[in-house]
Amino acid sequence: MANVLVVEDDLRIRTAVARALGDRGHAVGSAPTGMAGLAQAVEQPPDLVLLDLGLPDVDGLEVLRMLRAVSQVPVIVVTARDDDVSAVRALDAGADDYVAKPFSAEQLDARIRAVLRRSGTGRAAVEPIVVGGLVIDIPARTTALDGQELSLAPKEFDLLAYLAGRVGTVVTKRELLTEVWHLPYGGADKTVDVHLSWLRRKLGESADRPRFLHTVRGVGVKLVGPPSSSDPSPSEAGTGAPD
Repeated sequence: MANVLVVEDDLRIRTAVARALGDRGHAVGSAPTGMAGLAQAVEQPPDLVLLDLGLPDVDGLEVLRMLRAVSQVPVIVVTARDDDVSAVRALDAGADDYVAKPFSAEQLDARIRAVLRRSGTGRAAVEPIVVGGLVIDIPARTTALDGQELSLAPKEFDLLAYLAGRVGTVVTKRELLTEVWHLPYGGADKTVDVHLSWLRRKLGESADRPRFLHTVRGVGVKLVGPPSSSDPSPSEAGTGAPD
């Protein structure tokens, strides 16, 4: 799915992460120090970097700053520092995500896929996502509806792309604030509501008459394709009001 560089000084963790990601289809390279990882990331750019903060030669935050000076490769900080201050500093320094140890291989793989979808890198993000008449090209950051290109603001596109990566799955507002707005400790739900309203308008729908964006009250929102003409009506499917 992606070429991932793991910068981690602990051999046990480095080996376990490389094996777990390799089992999930990723090509994995590794480096035991900050400067070695920085050199690899610059000379042989990966699709994504997993960066520990507690490195033996240079603090991971400094490595991140140096990397950001020369590259926009996506970076997920993976560290034992689980305090708010460290997370905020890492995100402010340019990290795309922050994962505290311990973590599961499934969680890390999901974070990688989410960051790659947002950034439009990695082999998994090459093909456009098609949902009914909606076509979302993540690498090109373009969206077309029924053959007509839509003009979306950056956050509108990010929001739509994130939901499109989870077609049919209800996504909570907290998750959207974390993954789209990069606010891991929450934020105003109104931010999500406003952007959903703008996005609905451009998709030619409303909350009362949804075509693609369906609100699940008290839970979140999901992106689904409109039913085809061959789909049964609610009454035909037996989902009407009970007798």
